[in-house]
Amino acid sequence: MNRSAGVLMHVSSLPSNYGIGTFGKEAYAFVDFLKEAGQTYWQMLPLHPTGFGNSPYQALSSFVGNPYLIDLDMLIEDGLLRKEEVEDIDWGKDVSKVDYGKLYENRFAVLEKASRRLASQKSEDYFAFLEEKEWLKDYATFMAIKENRHGQPWSQWPQELRNHTSEEVKEEAYRLRERVVFYERIQYLFSKQIKALKKYANENGIKIIGDLPFYIASDSSDVWVSSEQFLLDEATHTIQYVSGMPVDGANPNGQKWGNPLFDWNRMEQEQYQWWIKRAKHALQWCDVLRIDHFQGYLSYYAIEIDGEAKDGHWCAGPGLKPFHYLGEEVKDVEMIVEDLGYLSDEFKQMIKDSGYPGMRILEYAFDPNDTYSLYMPFQHEKNSVVYIGTHDNETLKQWIKDKNQSERVKRACAYLGCDKAGLQDAMLRCLYGSRSDIAIVQMQDLLGSDTRMNDPVNYQEAWCYRCEKGSYNRALAKKI
Repeated sequence: MNRSAGVLMHVSSLPSNYGIGTFGKEAYAFVDFLKEAGQTYWQMLPLHPTGFGNSPYQALSSFVGNPYLIDLDMLIEDGLLRKEEVEDIDWGKDVSKVDYGKLYENRFAVLEKASRRLASQKSEDYFAFLEEKEWLKDYATFMAIKENRHGQPWSQWPQELRNHTSEEVKEEAYRLRERVVFYERIQYLFSKQIKALKKYANENGIKIIGDLPFYIASDSSDVWVSSEQFLLDEATHTIQYVSGMPVDGANPNGQKWGNPLFDWNRMEQEQYQWWIKRAKHALQWCDVLRIDHFQGYLSYYAIEIDGEAKDGHWCAGPGLKPFHYLGEEVKDVEMIVEDLGYLSDEFKQMIKDSGYPGMRILEYAFDPNDTYSLYMPFQHEKNSVVYIGTHDNETLKQWIKDKNQSERVKRACAYLGCDKAGLQDAMLRCLYGSRSDIAIVQMQDLLGSDTRMNDPVNYQEAWCYRCEKGSYNRALAKKI
């Protein structure tokens, strides 16, 4: 790894006139900003369509892109929309955050117009896309049926529709064929725009860091289509076990997340081909892949669907086997592993054996009870990626103000030789001065913002952050 740096900001956080960041001109301007600032990486969150809660880590599919990120101005330039068709739509009143309710109400009606015009263009590129994407028909069918049933989770569909290969599903797909085609077309539009942006970024020396979530949302086309890859009842296609965490000091009742669990034994028999297909697809959109919840590959917590978190049990994961098989098919894959949380000796060994860089979080350092924490700057190793915080953490500004962090803040000031007023810049200098090969900073921390991307506790405001137009400018690039 070469010593380099980058910025973490999801595409949805870019400015735009249509309620959410997209792959349009502001994305290209952000690439220009990164280049001017001497950066090498743009880290994004997962780009998949989100379901209830708007989390990109709870996607409707691992193989498709979020239609909200399709840029409307580019569709106008391509002759697929007219300016007046998007100007007077209410995309939300607050430009500092995404209004997902407004997007849900209005975005698809606009994309339908573009879809109809795309059909009249008879693009050879579009037809090639349809032939290439084997997963596309199943996803589009899933979405058409789900839409027809007013968003009802597939687990509540009639028994005959839960089996995606049934005759009843084929009949539904034919009856809803216009909607099936619509969902196929907008994936083509997404693919065209993300590939063009990635090409531009790479030509300007910027690499995209993508993200491979560990768990899959229960209400997703992945689970519906590939039910054999999960611990589901074979007869009823219902979930048997779900994800979570056991009882601990912060969670006296444990946590029940509700994601279905992988059938790792079945996957091993198939040499992890489904998992590999998912990882390879993610690599089409990025240059480096961040592996979410790397701990889960060592061991994961299983809870019966109707049980309580405290009654769950730990299960052995596949370890590095999926990664070995992936390495045989895709050479020189660049990855970053999320190795946060409790690090057992066994987990530390797995990280070391993988050879992939782990993560160091400065907000986790300066613990009065753990002077030699691996997050402390003097403990950082070259083969690692250092952050002040991730999308799940407070922004630096919030962290400094947080009374619960007062002891860490006091120790950080002592360690870095500054007062509280100077800690913002001192932490940034510490980040860039780390021995870690790569330094990544959230855009909010560069801007001094107190709006976090995700709060696992207060999820009502999660995933909504947007930066203001003109935020990334020459002055900021020079400062970095």
